[in-house]
Amino acid sequence: MLMDRFGLPGRVAVVTGAGRGLGAAIARGLADAGAEVLIAARTESDLAVTAEAVRQAGSAAEIVVADLSDPENAAALADRAVERFGRLDIVVNNVGGTAPKPFLDTTADDLANAFVFNVGTGHALLRAAVPHLLRSDGASVINISSAMGRFPGRAFLGYATAKAALSHYTRTAAADLAPKIRVNAIAPGAILTSALDVVAGNEALRTAMEQATPLRRLGDPDDVAAAAVFLASPASGYLTGKVLEVDGGLTAPNLTIPLPDL
Repeated sequence: MLMDRFGLPGRVAVVTGAGRGLGAAIARGLADAGAEVLIAARTESDLAVTAEAVRQAGSAAEIVVADLSDPENAAALADRAVERFGRLDIVVNNVGGTAPKPFLDTTADDLANAFVFNVGTGHALLRAAVPHLLRSDGASVINISSAMGRFPGRAFLGYATAKAALSHYTRTAAADLAPKIRVNAIAPGAILTSALDVVAGNEALRTAMEQATPLRRLGDPDDVAAAAVFLASPASGYLTGKVLEVDGGLTAPNLTIPLPDL
């Protein structure tokens, strides 16, 4: 049956940044679809909550507490997943992010650090994962980019540039790793995670952002999780090198940081 193609029974996934927000939602979604999941983040208490949700879905969870700003820690996750579950089929590079910063306060080191955290960490994990993924009959890699990777946004120089790089990394890695390993990305818009607490608590700002979004609402983490399950599953078996825009139909930025003119 067609709907069987959305299932992930017997599959094993690594999800980074899975303590909360998008990573936690994606881990839960993969577990709902039948996958066993290794989850990694800095905070053990957050990971414990995600792990319990994975187990409630009937799947096994492995917790790894690690500072994933260090690419070597990210690379170690691939072998850890195979040691625990015996295989690796899915890699979700979710960890990343960079705080907004005015242009003149953004140094060359800031740009380099944004690139390492948003692109280099995922690359280190994927390099380590490739030998294992090549043994899978349905290997899938999902990079979490951002709508800011294609829209200009004031004060987002480091973040937006790094996410744009991650989107193109996705296309290039897909060409390198075809046909055995599919590589796709998700570019979320404004999703109501803790990163948007300031929006959720400000009715005027939230209304403005909703009105700037064609679907007239902000995203839920499960909107992104559903896209991740699709990209991880055989249902998307003819997709690689694509960036799936989960953003409510944005055609222009809907988030600005008020700053004084130069």
